[in-house]
Amino acid sequence: MERGKMAEAESLETAAEHERILREIESTDTACIGPTLRSVYDGEEHGRFMEKLETRIRNHDREIEKMCNFHYQGFVDSITELLKVRGEAQKLKNQVTDTNRKLQHEGKELVIAMEELKQCRLQQRNISATVDKLMLCLPVLEMYSKLRDQMKTKRHYPALKTLEHLEHTYLPQAQQQRNLDNIILQQPRIGSKRKPKKDAYTIFDTETGSTSPKSEQDSGILDVEDEEDDEEVPGAQDLVDFSPVYRCLHIYSVLGARETFENYYRKQRRKQARLVLQPPSNMHETLDGYRKYFNQIVGFFVVEDHILHTTQGLVNRAYIDELWEMALSKTIAALRTHSSYCSDPNLVLDLKNLIVLFADTLQVYGFPVNQLFDMLLEIRDQYSETLLKKWSGIFRNILDSDNYSPIPVTSEEIYKKVVGQFPFQDTELEKQPFPKKFPFSEFVPKVYNQIKEFIYACLKFSEDLHLSSTEVDDMIRKSTNLLLTRTLSSSLQNVIKRKNIGLTELVQIIINTTHLEKSCKYLEEFITNITNVLPETVHTTKLYGTTTFKDARHAAEEEIYTNLNQKIDQFLQLADYDWMTGDLGNKASDYLVDLIAFLRSTFAVFTHLPGKVAQTACMSACKHLATSLMQLLLEAEVRQLTLGALQQFNLDVRECEQFARSGPVPGFQEDTLQLAFIDLRQLLDLFLQWDWSTYLADYGQPTCKYLRVNPVTALTLLEKMKDTSRKNNMFAQFRKNERDKQKLIDTVAKQLRGLISSHHS
Repeated sequence: MERGKMAEAESLETAAEHERILREIESTDTACIGPTLRSVYDGEEHGRFMEKLETRIRNHDREIEKMCNFHYQGFVDSITELLKVRGEAQKLKNQVTDTNRKLQHEGKELVIAMEELKQCRLQQRNISATVDKLMLCLPVLEMYSKLRDQMKTKRHYPALKTLEHLEHTYLPQAQQQRNLDNIILQQPRIGSKRKPKKDAYTIFDTETGSTSPKSEQDSGILDVEDEEDDEEVPGAQDLVDFSPVYRCLHIYSVLGARETFENYYRKQRRKQARLVLQPPSNMHETLDGYRKYFNQIVGFFVVEDHILHTTQGLVNRAYIDELWEMALSKTIAALRTHSSYCSDPNLVLDLKNLIVLFADTLQVYGFPVNQLFDMLLEIRDQYSETLLKKWSGIFRNILDSDNYSPIPVTSEEIYKKVVGQFPFQDTELEKQPFPKKFPFSEFVPKVYNQIKEFIYACLKFSEDLHLSSTEVDDMIRKSTNLLLTRTLSSSLQNVIKRKNIGLTELVQIIINTTHLEKSCKYLEEFITNITNVLPETVHTTKLYGTTTFKDARHAAEEEIYTNLNQKIDQFLQLADYDWMTGDLGNKASDYLVDLIAFLRSTFAVFTHLPGKVAQTACMSACKHLATSLMQLLLEAEVRQLTLGALQQFNLDVRECEQFARSGPVPGFQEDTLQLAFIDLRQLLDLFLQWDWSTYLADYGQPTCKYLRVNPVTALTLLEKMKDTSRKNNMFAQFRKNERDKQKLIDTVAKQLRGLISSHHS
């Protein structure tokens, strides 16, 4: 019994153990099922366990079968639904594909529309800015239209007022706006210092060897409007591929030899700088030569500036400053040398504009350019010299092509044209009917306008040099003074000193220079208007035009006197006196009659001369004529002369005195002009009247009748008549006693010698 109970107990215990093992197999993770199975195979009831396991499997199979039978209809329904969903999914896919295609097509049209909208916005902005500028110009245009209407209706005085109003009010308003526009345009450059574009610089990453736009690193966002503006001007990175430099720097940095690459880079760039700074030998011949030279220098330093701002230490400010100092000195030396060969003022002016552009460009990148502007002041002096040479030729052509005759005026239109070219006012001339003449010739308005053109040319060079109005005014006045005192004065002197110059031309030159001298005040006003510097400003240079034209006029006057004397000498060379004649003439010599006629016609032209030029010329001519006649009478070659010859000579002198009394030039008082012949008159009266007693008795007295007769002159003439008494009838009254007559002549000669000796002692 006990064994049966024990066996039954063990059987129950074994069954319980088997049940536990089955539960562990069902619930335990597969990774940990090994120990459980080992306990089964280690036990003695392996067969019973397998039976128990088979029973448990069959129970599970029956439960599974029941469950499948229970859920089979639901499974079939799910499969049916799934098949329906697949059909709907295919339809949905087709719809999505079609919708995507349509969306892509519409998107392209939208992009095109957006581009067109962007262009429209840009055009709208430009149109708006243009309208604003035109609105600012409307007052000027309206005033100009009013001016044209007034000129068309010949309302000249109101037109002049309108022009003055336009020049002094509206145009300076317009100029101020233009200056403001320039300031606004320059502000981005000043603000960005050396950055021509907002995203122009890129930062080089030495860790990765990559680059990225500076603006993206700073903000991570690109402004669309800025991007549009940046596309207009390409930056350094758009024109030059910097990636090889960046890669080399990265490689050397990774290898720990960054300093080696920096030294190599700087050494090579210094060599390249020396090549860039070497100008071509023919650079001065064309403007393109200078342009290429400047472009390569700018390109070099823009690249260096870009490297400075996109790398960390490859170059530094001190290195670039050192390069720039070297470049600046070599550039200035090259420009000084090559610009000195320029003889064309237009080329010098274009060169100045290139230098200003060159300096302004580099200044934007932070390079000091004051020395370049200082050098421009040196080139300004050279420019002035080239202008003077050019205008020397212009003045020479004007003076050579002039007809030296008053400008004829046949209509009101011509009159206004001349007055418009030269400031001339004469109410008397305005009242005269047409045709009429201006007092000056063509070269007056031409010279005046060329002086103004010269001033404009000087002004062009001073633009963009950052000079004050006072400095510009001083520069223009000094250059204009050189033009007047050196160039124009030399041209006038050359014309005056020409061998073939005539009295008519000289007279016209005097009249012309007088009017040009009066116009100097208008030139002063002209310079004041363009520089806005009042003449009374301290240190303002005055124009020396007055002196120039006075000197030219005085030279012309002296040349007139010399020319007149030469003409008189030419007539005197035709004199053919028979000094031994015994006939008594009854009319003046033909040569002298022609000479007097010439003097009358000449002095008739002199009536238009200013001041006392005509009186001085007439007096000078009469004195020269009297002196020449005296020399002719006392000439050493005339060893003997008769009373008849002396009487003929007296007739010629009387003709001269008659000319002096006729007043050939107005302005002389009473017999002032006759005094030129007083020496001849008293000498001839003394001999023809044989009034030696009076002469010898009154000699030395202030009231002496023959005060102007020098005893030496009287003795010389007396010696010429001394030996003729035997051959001629000049002393017929002494024929009764030739010895007494000869004795009388000897006595007079002896007394004259006494007077001479006493006078000298």
